[in-house]
Amino acid sequence: MQKVYTKIESIVGNVITVRAEGVRNQDLAEITTSRGTGYANVIKLDGDLVSLQVFQGAQGVSTGDSVKFLGVPMRVSYSEDLLGRIFNGAGKPRDNGPELTANMIDIGGPSVNPSKRILPKKMIRTGIPMIDVFNTLVESQKLPIFSISGEPYNQLLARIATQAEVDIIILGGMGLKYDDYLFFRNTLEKSGAMSRTIMFIHTASDPTVECTLVPDMTLAVAERFALDGKRVLVLLTDMTNFCDAQKEMAITMDQVPSNRGYPGDLYSSLASRYEKAVDFDGAGSVTILGVTTMPGDDVTHPVPDNTGYITEGQYYLRNGRIEPFGSLSRLKQNVNKDTRPDHRALMDGMIKLYSAYKDSLEKRSMGFMMSDWDEKLLRYGELFESKLMDLSVNIPLEEALDLGWKILAECFEPNETGLRTELLEKYWPKEA
Repeated sequence: MQKVYTKIESIVGNVITVRAEGVRNQDLAEITTSRGTGYANVIKLDGDLVSLQVFQGAQGVSTGDSVKFLGVPMRVSYSEDLLGRIFNGAGKPRDNGPELTANMIDIGGPSVNPSKRILPKKMIRTGIPMIDVFNTLVESQKLPIFSISGEPYNQLLARIATQAEVDIIILGGMGLKYDDYLFFRNTLEKSGAMSRTIMFIHTASDPTVECTLVPDMTLAVAERFALDGKRVLVLLTDMTNFCDAQKEMAITMDQVPSNRGYPGDLYSSLASRYEKAVDFDGAGSVTILGVTTMPGDDVTHPVPDNTGYITEGQYYLRNGRIEPFGSLSRLKQNVNKDTRPDHRALMDGMIKLYSAYKDSLEKRSMGFMMSDWDEKLLRYGELFESKLMDLSVNIPLEEALDLGWKILAECFEPNETGLRTELLEKYWPKEA
């Protein structure tokens, strides 16, 4: 029998406190006010004092309103009916479609037992050369995109959503501007990718607590689809907004702040989400690609700093491009040895020459005389940036590799590239 409590002890921000017994952490509660019924979840237990975060915000809640604990944690519906749908951070429809209440599953569960995981060894093709060729995305990988405000990271995620060769895309938006939400929705609908996409969107005007629920919603659904044999790609933007929401809640609860005001369990909060990335033995997989914006382009900021310890590399998005030097996919060697014999050697050789191009750029800016070799490098760098680094380029891996060889042949002699003779004989363009 569910007890109803009619006395609220305190209201601080969006957190209310009641005295109750037999309540568990993260349990869901129903709050009845003069404005209607809303929901909250338990975020702190102190004896019989129970603190709850109100989803819709505590505005309009009075101390005489009733609270009923439901005895279950926050849940989300799971079925094929989710495909093509858009929900808010509380799992309620945002697309004017019907509310789904069948087959409810708990969110925020534990990560998968490592013994049930298998070694990541399958490539996810995206059609973006700077990913496919130089920092391959691997199934069950967890990778952040480090960026600053103003960079086209949402546009990059939208392209990946429309082009990635996976079964299901689950997009989790946190603190999105309404224009960004509309951009994602319109892009996916126009490309036809919406039919395989599920969106959980929290906008900047929505209650803060819903922002903290978005990753758990997306990952709970992703895990169930993966257990059903689906290859699922989870796209999260922006994890810094998620951490800021955690910070705001911690301040409301009078927790002792840690570095720059963030809660002391920031690392654990991030790890518990990122570690949901998994390749199940005999089933599907969950791959996580999350945007982390760096305030002031500071990689030592607590959010990117903690993220870097958890994830398997990172993509750096700067000046509208994925930087080849700071970016690293540590699992790429698990797959690019099997794509094409020239993949790894061409990748290494082109990045080495691009590094030399950067040195020549610096020499030219300082007024040094340019040698013939420098001129070749400058020509190579321009072609590399326009034909491979530009994020608008959309070509399959094999075409990108062939294009890499063409760029080399346009700028250098075969013996100037540093590539192995057997590869030059097989892949060097004949017309060159």
